[in-house]
Amino acid sequence: MQLNPLGNSDLQVSEICLGTMTYGQQNTIEDAHQQLDMAIDRGVNFIDTAEMYPVPSRAETQGRTSEYIGAWLVKQQRNKLIVATKVAGPTSRIPWIRGKDRKLDRPNLEKAIDDSLKRLQTDYVDLYQIHWPDRYVPLFGAPSFDPKSDRETVSILEQLQVFKDLIDAGKIRYLGLSNETPWGVCQFCHLADSLGLPRVVSIQNAYSLLNREFETTLAETSYRENVPLLAYSPLAFGFLTGKHLEGPKENSRVALFSGFGNRYSKPNVEPATREYVALAKKFGLSPTQLALAFVRSRSFVASTIIGATSLEQLQENLDSVNVEFTPEMLAEIDAVHLKYPNPAP
Repeated sequence: MQLNPLGNSDLQVSEICLGTMTYGQQNTIEDAHQQLDMAIDRGVNFIDTAEMYPVPSRAETQGRTSEYIGAWLVKQQRNKLIVATKVAGPTSRIPWIRGKDRKLDRPNLEKAIDDSLKRLQTDYVDLYQIHWPDRYVPLFGAPSFDPKSDRETVSILEQLQVFKDLIDAGKIRYLGLSNETPWGVCQFCHLADSLGLPRVVSIQNAYSLLNREFETTLAETSYRENVPLLAYSPLAFGFLTGKHLEGPKENSRVALFSGFGNRYSKPNVEPATREYVALAKKFGLSPTQLALAFVRSRSFVASTIIGATSLEQLQENLDSVNVEFTPEMLAEIDAVHLKYPNPAP
């Protein structure tokens, strides 16, 4: 398992990161601990969670994912692992998190990190990420930016000042972004550099064969500001495995939870997926291995975040690190992309 540098931090993260958002909803604590053990045995040193997990977030389960990880983490060599979590931003959809609002102001940020540390049973997290911006931006496949939707926001400067205090207190080591835009990344970096505040070291955005928008919208920013991508949804909610081609797979998130996968219900998702599945067969790979290896091959990706609900799925995901593409194989992948560009942005 290759280790990659994370921005200007001293963190070296495994090229595969274990995502955990099913723990506490689709996976029991026993499942979770078996997955964690397998991933670590295979060389993964990077674990990603969030205060709102599991997904879908519900009042009765919120925080359970971190509790499952915490019960496992206390039995490990903490300094050998890189643990990342996220603070939820403003939204009316999860009112049970932190009371009346989820603004990224000092009271909310301090409560969020303290609650996460308690659940994770650790004194610090290595990477603390803003799950989505405090300000309005289109999220999770929403249409283009609409100025009419703009709202009052906690300034990026104010957020950075609080994060500096949390770093100085030893509660977090480094700061990351998620679901962010080029403007947002540049603002965070500019203010940090100008005022001696903590610099972001990563960005966690969706990226897959069905959604390569990062290449045109954020790749240059990522390169010039040294803010590498932690790619989430590299299998596009499982669609790139091909399992949903004949309808939602039984017991999958798409089948179990209403509204899941809407991002992948757009017209060109199915034909594009069929062509990628056919390419995988031609290359002697599983569709999963093709999709994950493609994401891992990108120069701007520091780590690919995988998620699984079974050990068999996890094993297949981990095996993708053994796949290397030839220039000819990449050219065939790009030919499909040119035919069906970004069907699920």
